[in-house]
Amino acid sequence: MGLIKRTSKRVFMTILFLIALMATFETISGVDAAMIGNWALKHTILSKMETSERKLEGLSEKRIDQLLMKPVQANAQPEREKQPRILEQDVDWSKYPQKTVIATGYTAGKESTGKSPSHPSYGITYSGVKVKRDLYSTIAADTTIFPIGTILFIPGYGYGVVADTGSAIKGNRIDLYYETVDDVYKEWGKKKLAVYIVKMGKGTLTEETLASLNQNKALQVYRQQYIKTRNE
Repeated sequence: MGLIKRTSKRVFMTILFLIALMATFETISGVDAAMIGNWALKHTILSKMETSERKLEGLSEKRIDQLLMKPVQANAQPEREKQPRILEQDVDWSKYPQKTVIATGYTAGKESTGKSPSHPSYGITYSGVKVKRDLYSTIAADTTIFPIGTILFIPGYGYGVVADTGSAIKGNRIDLYYETVDDVYKEWGKKKLAVYIVKMGKGTLTEETLASLNQNKALQVYRQQYIKTRNE
């Protein structure tokens, strides 16, 4: 037992001596021990290749240098693609009052309003602001339930600000503005769903208020979720 202890002690002291010797060598010469190790490994490989007449095809000296210098990444995984942030997931909507409505889509054109682009009030809502599809879009509602200026969050559509009315929009119905008829059919159609009441309106809405909502810096990360790309 004593012999084993003495042998272990000698081995341990030898290791310490070698470590100290290597550190002293690095301090005096300024040569990194890792560089020496790589150099020795490289030339060992080359020596073995020479004795076997370089049977390893394509393994040049330059390639060996590249292999020695390439860092090893443990458990490396491909970087995940960043997913776009969406309001439906990033906000706790359960803290807002809900109301189930039937939501349809409309445009500023004849098919919805009976007005053509030449009409003086084309695209002008009951509140006086222009129709808009944006982070905060203009929508129509029954003002006895949702007064002008009311802000709703409609899942799948975004924020809607009550700016308009409609002869068929009575009770728990809302009409969501889209720029074209194709957009109405492709992106919405007709749905029955729960919407969230973010803020009840006071009966008025101005262009300044609507612009201010859409320029909210904290929400710009979500804006492209709702703005249609013209090149699509």
